[in-house]
Amino acid sequence: MSKFLVLTIIADDKPGIVETLAATIADQSGNWLESRMSHMAGKFAGILRISIEAAKTEALQTSLEALASQGINVSVEVSIEAGDTVATKDLTLNLVGNDRPGIVKEVSQALAKMGVNVLELTTNCESAAMSADLLFKTEAHLRVPQGFDADVLTDALEAISNDLMVEINLD
Repeated sequence: MSKFLVLTIIADDKPGIVETLAATIADQSGNWLESRMSHMAGKFAGILRISIEAAKTEALQTSLEALASQGINVSVEVSIEAGDTVATKDLTLNLVGNDRPGIVKEVSQALAKMGVNVLELTTNCESAAMSADLLFKTEAHLRVPQGFDADVLTDALEAISNDLMVEINLD
């Protein structure tokens, strides 16, 4: 019987981190299923999902913990694979507005209040084309119940600030 594990990784960025992780997982017959990894502020951070035979889970966890001696910190969580019991649909949210402290808090509060599940969130700040002002940009993949009114979500997000431009697309 297989288990699914979710790993989070953080390390000082340097060549070979992904190779070290992949070799450690493969040495214990784990299967690398999906991942999101990135360089940010001199650090390498990632999250990945693997499958492994239940009997090999403990040995893999021990091997991953040993990577701390190389400066690679790995946290392991057992994933409970549960299917949706409610019909859902996925949306993509693109949002652009003037950057300011608290914008992520306000947007995430609006999403949570409406029962929206955030599947993936990417944010960044960049200079506006015609000024030196910083623009906050986000792309979020969201899951909502069938029958969810995306226009209500758009209105709630636009009510946060008059400078937020919101675009929501069905996936």
